Amino acid sequence: MSKCGSSLKLNRSADYALRAMIQLARIPEGSRVMLPELARETAVPESFLSKILQSLCRAGLVVSCRGQSGGFEILPAGRTATISTVISAADGPIRLNACLVEGKPCSRRSHCPAHPVWESAQHALLNALDSQTIEALATQPHASQ
Repeated sequence: MSKCGSSLKLNRSADYALRAMIQLARIPEGSRVMLPELARETAVPESFLSKILQSLCRAGLVVSCRGQSGGFEILPAGRTATISTVISAADGPIRLNACLVEGKPCSRRSHCPAHPVWESAQHALLNALDSQTIEALATQPHASQ
């Protein structure tokens, strides 16, 4: 029996947050973009993007300004943020398994043969996600469609 997916996948909110951050980093510093334009450029539903941008604002990665010359602007902290920082801001801490929640010791750790594997995979994932900044991703050429 074949399955169509995996439980280990990026949530839509994290994917959309990365799209928005990369697009915001592509516009000149000090420039803003309105929500409808950003939604169009990232192919993200406007209502969903609005909620994601609120999370990114709370995390100090993006700022929102009202009015005719308003819109969303990426902050310096957003440009230097790593992929894991953006995912965490949009979706909460990245954890491959419940036993890896920070601050909570795993009660099965001493007798679970899978625990070291989960720890190793978690470490490798976070290293990969911390290896690229939003600014670095934004300067890469667009993939051809």
